[in-house]
Amino acid sequence: MAFICSEDRHTQKLFNHRKQWLVDRFTFLSSVFSINIAAYAVMSNHYHLVLHIDGEKAKSWSDLEVVMHWKQLYLGNSLVDRWLTKDSLCDAEMEVVQTIIALWRNRLTDISWFMRCLNEYIACKANKEDHCKGRFWEGRFKSQALMDEPALLACMIYVDLNPIRAGMNNDLEHSEFTSIFERIQFYKQALNQTDDIEQVISQAPQPSKLLPFSSSVADNNDKPTIPFPLYDYFQLCDWTGRAIRKDKKGAIAEDKPKLLSQLGLTESDWLKTLNRFTHHYGGIIGHWHTLGEYKEKFNQHWVKGEAAAKTLYPPPH
Repeated sequence: MAFICSEDRHTQKLFNHRKQWLVDRFTFLSSVFSINIAAYAVMSNHYHLVLHIDGEKAKSWSDLEVVMHWKQLYLGNSLVDRWLTKDSLCDAEMEVVQTIIALWRNRLTDISWFMRCLNEYIACKANKEDHCKGRFWEGRFKSQALMDEPALLACMIYVDLNPIRAGMNNDLEHSEFTSIFERIQFYKQALNQTDDIEQVISQAPQPSKLLPFSSSVADNNDKPTIPFPLYDYFQLCDWTGRAIRKDKKGAIAEDKPKLLSQLGLTESDWLKTLNRFTHHYGGIIGHWHTLGEYKEKFNQHWVKGEAAAKTLYPPPH
């Protein structure tokens, strides 16, 4: 994975075009799976995804829709193919067909299957380009469950700020191959098309391939949204990015972003959390009482992240 999307220092070959491979692939997979993309960042030798599983959407699919979705990825099954052509099937065969379709429906909401379809595809494509065979990725993907809104917000900003924190870019508007870059482009387009800034702030159109914020037109339908206003997210992301840069230490924006006060978070604890976000927690991220409930449910004496969660969300006195 050393040169997935960067320059090979030995051969001077450039691989930046592979970043678009990843964006195109997980965008396509999001349209096939019942899984939404909330945030992403494609770096030189790794990538980050924040995903939302839409279980209700998958349940609403008809059996035919499930099969059509699955067959965009795999050949399918001979018995299911007979069912599709309305071939006469006995009761036992129909039972097998229903079992297979139920299995596919579950897989289409499974992050492990999503990542399998993403990583295998990129590995094969890269190996073909490199005229080689064998293992491409260093190891299996790592995942963490986001249990509440502050955890979701922190993770999204951590992902969107990756290029800036790595010194690849100086501002969000030029952080290509990130979700924040894509959202900003749509936002700027809307500003260029109208003089009504208030309307843009409250109802800005957003990229269809990304899970929308609740300030978008998606509020008018039953689709899931990220429960924050888009404009506030821009403010918070920009403020956080400037506050944690080494050459801007202490240069915090005068106006505290609305979201921090709404969520009951302090500026200092928010920045501490973002500086080493993935290292504070294990496989679950959320409010201190959420981690406590998880610990009791699975009869565990300790869960990594309890101390960090109590710092970010102080327990009531």
